[in-house]
Amino acid sequence: MNAPTVTVGQVVQARGVGVDHAGRQVLTGLDLTVAAGEQLAISGRSGSGKTTLLLVLAGLLPPSSGQAGTTCTPREVMYVPQAPSLVPELTAEENASLPLRLRGVRPSEALDRARAQLALLELGEATEALPHELSGGMQQRVALARALLSEPRLLLADEPTGALDRRTGTAVVEVLRASMQRTGGALVVATHDPEVAAGFPRRLLLEAGRLQELS
Repeated sequence: MNAPTVTVGQVVQARGVGVDHAGRQVLTGLDLTVAAGEQLAISGRSGSGKTTLLLVLAGLLPPSSGQAGTTCTPREVMYVPQAPSLVPELTAEENASLPLRLRGVRPSEALDRARAQLALLELGEATEALPHELSGGMQQRVALARALLSEPRLLLADEPTGALDRRTGTAVVEVLRASMQRTGGALVVATHDPEVAAGFPRRLLLEAGRLQELS
């Protein structure tokens, strides 16, 4: 990722970012700074470029123009896409516990913490289910549990409530916000739902490839 100057207290910064895809300008001269511990929602219609922006911020997609940089290491940034990739041979609790196991946490403790996180995301009865036994929305919540257990400095969630009913979606957002507030990490959520966006202290609208501050 090209690296503009990211000052102390910031986790990611984009300056003049443009992204071209298949001859279409998806992002145009976009600027964004995310502070440490900040929580914000990026709203916009389908196809407006929200996923593209999250990929740029995560360091997974180099911009066609401009620069994006972060003070985080790759391990401190977690991106959860709409269609998460789970290990098909592992159960929900085993998938969620992976970051803890990789850090050397005892397997029994890692599974206990994974079960607790899954329960908060209303998956307490599906901890032993394999990915193919879960709906798309349930798989995404497993991926969110996995991301939260890694305690990232920057969590980027792409439409985390898109496949959920209103009540479950509200509960999931509350868990995300509370968990990230507790660990001090920054949270960026992309959503097409204005009600989800309205629950965040900072809201931005992505339209015609540019961001507009709504609050």
